Amino acid sequence: MAKVIVEAVTDQQGRLIVPDHIRLPAGKRVLITLIDAVDEITLLSEEALEDWNRPEEDAAWSHLQQER
Repeated sequence: MAKVIVEAVTDQQGRLIVPDHIRLPAGKRVLITLIDAVDEITLLSEEALEDWNRPEEDAAWSHLQQER
């Protein structure tokens, strides 16, 4: 089954509000990740930043660094 990511919000009582066009099949499990709006961009980019922080990446891009 394909992974689908849907953005939803919570109301004043903390109840999840899913967009009307989303139809979920009966009996399926759903995972919910809570994201603080202030840190959302940081969280979304964290995996990519970790991937760039490797010696192999430094070596691959070293030819673009200016000599000092």
